[in-house]
Amino acid sequence: MSDARLPERDRPWVMRTYAGHSTAKESNELYRRNIEKGQTGLSIAFDLPTQTGYDPDDELARGEVGKVGVSVAHKGDMHTLLDGIPLQEMNTSMTINATAAWLLALYMTVGEENGIDTSVLQGTTQNDIIKEFLSRGTYAFPPGPSMRLIADMIAYTVDEVPKWNPINICSYHLQEAGATPVQEIAYALSTARAVLDQVRERVTEETFPRVFGRISFFVNAGIRFIEEHAKLRAMSQLWRELGRERYGVDDQRYLRFRYGVQVNSLGLTEQQPENNVIRIVLEALAVTLGRNVRARAIQLPAWNEALGLPRPWDQQWSLRIQQILALETDLLEYPDIFEGSKVMDGLAAELMEGARAEMAVVEEHGGAVKAVDYMKTQLVESHRERVARIERGEQKVVGQNVYTTAEPSPLQAGEDGGILTVDPEVERAQVEAVERWRAERDEAAVRAALAELRAAAENESLNVMPATLAAARAGATTGEWAGVLREVFGEYRAPTGVEGAAAIPDDEALHELREKVDRLSEALGRRVKILVGKPGLDGHSNGAEQIAVRARDAGMDVVYEGIRLTPSRIAATAVQEGVHVVGLSILSGSHRELIPEVLRELREAGADVPVVVGGIIPPADAERLMQAGVARVYTPKDFELTRIMGDIVDLVAEHHSAAATA
Repeated sequence: MSDARLPERDRPWVMRTYAGHSTAKESNELYRRNIEKGQTGLSIAFDLPTQTGYDPDDELARGEVGKVGVSVAHKGDMHTLLDGIPLQEMNTSMTINATAAWLLALYMTVGEENGIDTSVLQGTTQNDIIKEFLSRGTYAFPPGPSMRLIADMIAYTVDEVPKWNPINICSYHLQEAGATPVQEIAYALSTARAVLDQVRERVTEETFPRVFGRISFFVNAGIRFIEEHAKLRAMSQLWRELGRERYGVDDQRYLRFRYGVQVNSLGLTEQQPENNVIRIVLEALAVTLGRNVRARAIQLPAWNEALGLPRPWDQQWSLRIQQILALETDLLEYPDIFEGSKVMDGLAAELMEGARAEMAVVEEHGGAVKAVDYMKTQLVESHRERVARIERGEQKVVGQNVYTTAEPSPLQAGEDGGILTVDPEVERAQVEAVERWRAERDEAAVRAALAELRAAAENESLNVMPATLAAARAGATTGEWAGVLREVFGEYRAPTGVEGAAAIPDDEALHELREKVDRLSEALGRRVKILVGKPGLDGHSNGAEQIAVRARDAGMDVVYEGIRLTPSRIAATAVQEGVHVVGLSILSGSHRELIPEVLRELREAGADVPVVVGGIIPPADAERLMQAGVARVYTPKDFELTRIMGDIVDLVAEHHSAAATA
């Protein structure tokens, strides 16, 4: 054997599949099948009501129950979800943020009621609320109380659940929102700094190094996999630097940069979706090639995520990619193959220099919490620049803006169109189930536990985790737990980043669009006005923000209030603002329920305006929406924003010409 090889082949990373949909029973069956296929860790996807703290029967949960993940309303659901899964052996990741303390309490309660000591539970709660304000939108409470919840949870778990990673500082969604590698590093580490500063006040000096050692990260890896690997090396060095210099941590065990990963979803295309498999494989190399910064856990997206929800077969394909990479290649047989590389060291140094400078800017704004507005605006601008590069053809995307001639994909040829569709009856069943749960539980015990929770929330010197656990054990629901905290902490709407975003550089197409907008505005007697709305709980606002920014740059008046709007609010705003067109964005799969409801509310409010819709919408659903009265449907294949704006201007012109004729 060559001396270049390791004495023994490395163990593979934890292999996960981000999964969950519909009910706890169906998701449990999916998890058990995935484990039989060789998955070595769970990664639970929760639906949006669970993530944002609403029960299935809440008005805001309409159309969202069981769509992008599993509905978990109480400990009974969690028992069903984890039935037959050995929690004392399993490493479980939960993508949960605003309600992370609650979901961990449910997980711990299920462990306890199955005779498992919580000290042996292993896993991760994402629990990074700052990136929710910046990119993903599943926040529930204002920044201050949200950070307190995170600090309480970390302070509690470091001793009570010592093998648990209480937070995954998540740069993944920052890249999905357009972050450059420098921004991804800087904003993630700035978030970590804000979290650690807050936790340090709630633990002893002796305990704090262990707290630092339990902080983990969840990163992204895009198609530029050499630069992406350099990013990881830069993050690792900066993390050690932060631990030593800011926090005085010198134990090497605690200074290690520990991270899990899901590779990039932003770059997956609706056109020629089979190409996405190659993209996923190459992106996986970024987080596996270099041994010194290899991912501890990996989950890969499915090839069809730009089309809709992946099926079990699609997720199996992504799991097989990991298994082949780990077991059939010689990847795990060698030391770090980039060690001593001038190219890699130079790239990492360049990224560190840029990240340090950007972290300094965040500090000048008062740290990550106070700099949310600044960081959000920077992400909107970066994403706008990325979209513009693709539009201009400067950034090549095979199948999207280059080599677009192709054969039809057989992967989409079946009756299901190559995606999973959640049964609309799931929501009705979950509403009935939560009503039964409330009727059959010990109501007095629940009321007492919620009163204890309220008292803990009102007293900042208390840790909310014990009261949260008491509520979980008593049988309280997700909506009840979050409802108490909303009453104490208040609610919050995160900045959109649209108003502060700089104007896009002018080009011929945009200049022509502005002239068209000016001509139509003159004919209408006032400036063309568009309302961009996001009905439901879907917090992925990147597309809506880009539409709003491009409409503004085209010379339109833009009304954009951000995420989480009810159909009635959208209709009322359309009337109050006197808009000429309404643009709706939904990526969560709830378009079949929510878009017709918005149309109905608009009719009842007397708003005679065309409605256009954008999102991950299958062709059959797009046809139904058009029949229901939607004027245009745009999906990820429609990436030319200036052209879309031109279509919308023509639509407004046609509508008002027809109205005038009538």
